[in-house]
Amino acid sequence: MITPEEIKQQAERKYPSFLRASILDEIFFPFEIRFRKATASDDYLILRDWVRELLAGSKAERGFGYDVVLKKQELRRYGRQSLPSQITIETEADYLRLIGKTEAFKQWQTAVSHTLSQFPQLKEWLAQYPQRVLPHTHIWDDLLVVCNYFVNNPKPNLYLRELPIPVHTKFIEENQAILRHLLDELLPPDAVSAGGNQFEQRFSLRYDEPQIRLRLLDEGLRSELGWPAADLSLTLSDCRGLVGMNGRAVLIVENKMTFLTLPPAKNSLAIWGKGFQVSLLREIDWLADCTIWYWGDLDAQGFAILSQLRSYWPRTRSLLMNDATLEKYKEFVVAGTPVGRIVLANLEREEAAVYRQLVDNNWRLEQERIRQEDVLLAIGRMGN
Repeated sequence: MITPEEIKQQAERKYPSFLRASILDEIFFPFEIRFRKATASDDYLILRDWVRELLAGSKAERGFGYDVVLKKQELRRYGRQSLPSQITIETEADYLRLIGKTEAFKQWQTAVSHTLSQFPQLKEWLAQYPQRVLPHTHIWDDLLVVCNYFVNNPKPNLYLRELPIPVHTKFIEENQAILRHLLDELLPPDAVSAGGNQFEQRFSLRYDEPQIRLRLLDEGLRSELGWPAADLSLTLSDCRGLVGMNGRAVLIVENKMTFLTLPPAKNSLAIWGKGFQVSLLREIDWLADCTIWYWGDLDAQGFAILSQLRSYWPRTRSLLMNDATLEKYKEFVVAGTPVGRIVLANLEREEAAVYRQLVDNNWRLEQERIRQEDVLLAIGRMGN
């Protein structure tokens, strides 16, 4: 058995299928409603009330909606009675009015018509993902204007606000999700950066890139590389484009003051990793040809960063992140941020043992606690 409200709900769930059928010219009507039919053992008084409610909500009574086909059926105690054997929605108009989608469907049809007139290749996509379109039908023409621009101007290399598109300045920012779906379908593969998670990266737009701060530890490298200063902050793109870096020793450190006070080291430079921002470094290809060292706090997070960095650059070595350093500076150990012990796949045996000790005791030894003379000795051994 089924109620009029349940019939409406079942019809609403089929709305995406109806939209698909409307695009692909598939047969959708008559749409048959599934329900449990009465059996000979059902209570007639309950059946009678059900039939009354069902008929009261039908097209015969309301002028739209579902039709009920009655069929004589034998009941044990009440003999032959007329009971529902089939419930159907026969026409598009009945269906849309029943679920309250008459105007919404008109907007959908307009969006589809305008889309296919400009981008017929989107027909299958529209049929497959109508739910992506429905929330945006009121702005669909503006979305198509944006799509037309990118199709005609792939890889524009402009900021979003600079794009010469007749929509308000925040329109693309506010509708990036649906535009990404559309542009992924419309643009050729060479105009889409598959690894770009941000909209701007994916579609070759300019954006406020993160900065990478580098510091030359060898004064002679400044003139050799042609840098205007020994301490530079560069956008990630500019950093990727640096030349002459092959064969250098690179020390990545976690904290800013440690970065600023690193002692001189032959043929070496330092990068301020800013904690887990080291994830940016995987995009710097020239690091593959460098000798990479990492020095972070002796705590759970420091070793997690080390393991993460090794997932990009497997030959990365650790500096002052060992049991001897922890033991020597044990008086400066403080409580860390409590975390559960997890397996860090890219730690060496001694590093893993120190990591377990730190996690189990919730210890933290900040790298700023290491005396400068020990830092000098350790960095002096980097070339060995």
